[in-house]
Amino acid sequence: MFFFSFNDPYVAIIGDIKESKKIDNRSEVQKKLKYVLEEINEKYGNTISSKFIITLGDEFQGLLCNGASTMNIISEIERKMYPIKIRFGVGVGAITTEVNKEMSLGADGPGYYKARSAIEYLKNNEKRNQTNAADIRLEVDSENQTTTIMINTILSLLTVIKDFWSDRQREIIWNMLEHQDSQVDVAKRLNIQQPTVQKSLAKGKYYAYKDALDTIEKALGEIRREDV
Repeated sequence: MFFFSFNDPYVAIIGDIKESKKIDNRSEVQKKLKYVLEEINEKYGNTISSKFIITLGDEFQGLLCNGASTMNIISEIERKMYPIKIRFGVGVGAITTEVNKEMSLGADGPGYYKARSAIEYLKNNEKRNQTNAADIRLEVDSENQTTTIMINTILSLLTVIKDFWSDRQREIIWNMLEHQDSQVDVAKRLNIQQPTVQKSLAKGKYYAYKDALDTIEKALGEIRREDV
């Protein structure tokens, strides 16, 4: 039990492409993002209250009815859009407008206010040239912030781990996270030797990273609406 306490909350996610104006093939990146979000909407449809859509050229958002799939959704978008880097703001709270399943644009309320506040916090940290500034932040509409502080601390540590991955380590770790099977299976898919997988997982701190993700997932899994 992580002591989250809300009154029928939603989980709002806002994603923002970093330094989008410096991207040469911006239109291609937007097309890819649109396709990735369509895949997310289909795969996680049972937990999505409002589908993920692009709201601006470099921004997108979606609304979840519970928090169980939050990190899976973020991780999948992150993997599929790489090397494009994205910051994610996650807000937990009520939505005061009508919820449209097909389109999250126009929705309003504390859930989205908190997601927007999280995005602005990340941007400000980057402007201050913070070392290993996190790329995911959670904010909740609740007086009890203990669990939120814990989760944001873990998210910062995850960023530190990710920033030290080599391209090979990232490829192997993301493959392991996506398929959730054995080192032998990863080796077969990537056409490499199993000892190479084992070495990369160890050097990339995969098991510590996975344990941290599982802890966040368990905490966020307690956030769910009673009418779902």
